[in-house]
Amino acid sequence: MTNPFTRLFRARDKPGRRASPKDAVSAAPTFYFGSSISGKSVTARSAIQLSTVYACVRVIAETVASLPLNVFEATDKGGVKALEHPLQRLLHDEPNPEMTSFIWRETMLSHLLLWGNSYCQILRTGRNGIVGLYPLLPDHMEVDRDSRGKLTYTYTTSEGRMVCLDPTDVLHIPGLGFDGVMGYSPIALEKSAVGLSIAAEEYGSKFFGNGAMPSGVLTHPNTVKDPKRLRESWNAAYGGSANSGKVAILEESMTFTPISIPNDAAQFLETRKFQVTEICRIFRVPPHMIGDLERATFSNIESQNISFAVHTIRPWLVRIEQAMDRALFPETEKGRFYVRFNLDGLMRGDYKSRMEGYAIARQNGWMSANDIRELENLNPLSDGEGGNLYLVNGNMIPITMTAAGTGKEGADAQAIDAGKPV
Repeated sequence: MTNPFTRLFRARDKPGRRASPKDAVSAAPTFYFGSSISGKSVTARSAIQLSTVYACVRVIAETVASLPLNVFEATDKGGVKALEHPLQRLLHDEPNPEMTSFIWRETMLSHLLLWGNSYCQILRTGRNGIVGLYPLLPDHMEVDRDSRGKLTYTYTTSEGRMVCLDPTDVLHIPGLGFDGVMGYSPIALEKSAVGLSIAAEEYGSKFFGNGAMPSGVLTHPNTVKDPKRLRESWNAAYGGSANSGKVAILEESMTFTPISIPNDAAQFLETRKFQVTEICRIFRVPPHMIGDLERATFSNIESQNISFAVHTIRPWLVRIEQAMDRALFPETEKGRFYVRFNLDGLMRGDYKSRMEGYAIARQNGWMSANDIRELENLNPLSDGEGGNLYLVNGNMIPITMTAAGTGKEGADAQAIDAGKPV
C-alpha cells in the first residue's frame, strides 16, 4: 500500500538504506526501547497494549484534542480571535483534507506520549503560505546536524525512500529532553516499570490460560519410556481454561506435585495494582480518570480534575502553543499573531461553585452579565437589557451612577435603572 504522505514530499530523495531513528543531535544521553529488567521487550507498540498505558494516553490525547484552538491577534484592547487568518481554519477545523483538527491533535499527542516527539510536515504555497499540516511517524524520522550545525530532518517512507526535509517545513514538538531539541519517550525512560506490568499481565494470562492450574511434577514409581508423550497427553487432557475443573485420573501409582508459587505468595494482585499507580505516575494522570476508583471519593474528584488540568494538560498546551508560534508564523507576524488553547472548560468546577464565583465577580464590578453568559455559552443580553453594565456591591446600581459616573454614560445608566428608554 502506498503511503499517502509520499506524494507530499517535495525535497530530493536521499540514497541509502533506512537509518534507525535515534537522537544524533548531541552527546546528551539517549534512552532506547528494548529489553527491560523483567526480561520483556518494551516498545511503543507493546506498551500501548497495556490497558493502563492505553487509558493514560487516550485521556490526555482526547482532552487536548477536544479543547478549542484558535489564532489570536494582539491588539491594544487585548487578544481577539483572528477569524480571517489562514491558519485559523487549518488549526481549528481541518489541517489537511484527510483529517479533522481533533484527529490531528489526538495523533500528535499520542506520538508525544509514546515516542517523546511529534513531527508534522508543513506544506507551503509559492508565497510561503501554509496550506496543510500532515503528521509524520516519529519512529521514521531521524534528526541530526549537518557540517554547519544546522538541524536536518530525514524521513523514511514506507517504501524505504529517505527524504530530507528543511527544518522550516517541519513542525517539531519535543517532549521532555536534555538537549532542548529532542524529547525522550516516557515509555523508553520507564521501560522497567512498563516491562514489569507486561510481565505481570502475561503471567496472569498464562495462569488462567492454563485453567488456573499450577505447574508441577508428575512422579512415576518406575521408569517412563516416553516422557514427552506423557506430558503432552497430560496437558491435552487437563491444561487450558477449557479443561478447568476436570478431575485428574492418575494411573500406575503416579502422583502430581505442584511446584508453582501461589499467587498470594507472589503478591500477584498487589503487583498489578501497584503498576497501575506506577504508570499513572509516569503520565501524571489521576487514577480515577482511567477507571481506578479505589482511592477516589466524591469530595476529592473535583480537586483532582482541576489538578489534572493545571499540572498535566496545561504544560502540554504551552509546549504545543509555543512550538506552533515558532514554526507556523512568519517573522512579520510573530508577536502580533499567536495560537492559544481555551482551558476554561476544564477549570469550571461544578455548577454551584461556578455560580458562587460569578456572583462575587458580578457584585464587585469586574464581570458583566454578558461576560458571565459568554462563559456559560448563553446568548448575550442587549445594551437595553443592561447586559454590558458593570455593577458595584451594595444596592447593585450601575457603576456609572456612583460619584465617578458622569456624562452621557451616567445619564444612560440612570435611565436604564429607571426603566426609561435611552
